[in-house]
Amino acid sequence: MSIGFETWARDGAARRGRLTLAHGTIETPAFMPVGTAATVKAMRPESVAETGAEILLGNTYHLMLRPTAERIAELGGLHRFMNWDKPILTDSGGFQVMSLAGRRKLDKDGVTFQSHIDGSRHRLTPERSIEIQHLLGSDVTMAFDECTPHPATHQQAAESMRLSMQWAQRSKDAFTDRPGHTLFGIVQGSVYDDLRRESVEALTGIGFEGYAVGGLAVGEGQEEMFRVLEATVPHLPDDAPRYLMGVGKPGDLVGAVMRGIDMFDCVLPSRSGRTGQAQTRRGPVNLRNARHAADPRPLDADCACPACTGYSRAYLHHLQKADEILGPMLLTWHNLHYYQELMAGLRGAVETGTLADFAAAFAEQQAAGDIAAL
Repeated sequence: MSIGFETWARDGAARRGRLTLAHGTIETPAFMPVGTAATVKAMRPESVAETGAEILLGNTYHLMLRPTAERIAELGGLHRFMNWDKPILTDSGGFQVMSLAGRRKLDKDGVTFQSHIDGSRHRLTPERSIEIQHLLGSDVTMAFDECTPHPATHQQAAESMRLSMQWAQRSKDAFTDRPGHTLFGIVQGSVYDDLRRESVEALTGIGFEGYAVGGLAVGEGQEEMFRVLEATVPHLPDDAPRYLMGVGKPGDLVGAVMRGIDMFDCVLPSRSGRTGQAQTRRGPVNLRNARHAADPRPLDADCACPACTGYSRAYLHHLQKADEILGPMLLTWHNLHYYQELMAGLRGAVETGTLADFAAAFAEQQAAGDIAAL
């Protein structure tokens, strides 16, 4: 093993653990803020760390196009480039490439696509994806896969998944093993239990140090996502970290932890922060709403983030209406802080065997909604 992963507490299917990588350790369950283009939008890396984040996600597709992986490597790697000395996970670029409708051509060897920036043509294969992630210096590299569209017929999902499994083997063959760095395989199969099991069997046969569940949170709904996790996660190796890609809302995180997931990433907290929406323990709050215009109270009196300890709802509302850049900065900080606080609460609940009570209290508070207007 080139990485370390241990678990020491369980509550049902949930696990409390620690993942040790080249650039540090991650307490799990963990949430990874998304730094698509080597930055978490509207946040300094130091500020992201202050929220409690221990690992970030970078994006292979965007970084290969601009400024290029080769340039980042020449400048000392992604950690130095973006001034983040903690672990980084990079996705393989598959999701972004597959979303380029009309701009890409898929074949069994890989994908040819046009850049969304300047229309230039590029080729991405499992080998090239792994090479790019190596140049970036990722602590966690993701296997290159085809992201199955939703909805998909069983036949479509099967063909897509089996191609991804072929690419998983090629990703493994191309990966350079080195201390503290690792490669995760990605389970595909859409909403079909038999295909998910086939995908797990193929990936465990290849052998990875971590396993991601991909192809969810793409429109199937929370209930179906949880059902697929219940049909998939029990078949994954017990001694490896499990990563649910692109998820999600606070309720998604709680439910997925209860079903055995250890790692998450999602653009929601940072994207919401840029559009005036705060994620809070009482559910989402839209700071653009007029009800906040004269409200001197904090966004959340129990939150220790700068947005809540230093500013009123009225001021946060004003920043949004005036289109001032400080607004997205403060709300993004708050949202990331809340997500990390939620994950810490989940870790503590697993350790003490009180996860069911924690989840019930979480759901009750979310359902109660925001505090009444003045």
